[in-house]
Amino acid sequence: MQTSNRILDDLAKVANGAVATLAGVKDEVEAMIRQQVERYLADGNLVPRDEFDAMAEVAKNARAAQEKLEARVAKLEAQMAGQAAAKPRTAAKKTAAKPAPRKTPAGKPKA
Repeated sequence: MQTSNRILDDLAKVANGAVATLAGVKDEVEAMIRQQVERYLADGNLVPRDEFDAMAEVAKNARAAQEKLEARVAKLEAQMAGQAAAKPRTAAKKTAAKPAPRKTPAGKPKA
């Protein structure tokens, strides 16, 4: 009975050593992956989250201002169209002044 307990104890020690080694390998693999991801993010020319949020807020405000201005332009165009319908334009002909007839040196008008 003691021999089987000794063998089982030795197997348990080997299994514990293997598990500890695998845990260490797992930690090293996670550290290497983390380093690779950090390097990729640093080289990827990405913006930090706070800068992204700030620019998103600026874009949101700009969009709101644009929509407000579009509504104002539409209102002004409607007012101008209403004024144009109320006052039809009359085409005023401008009379061009005719040049005086040129005279020849003898004093007679040239045709």
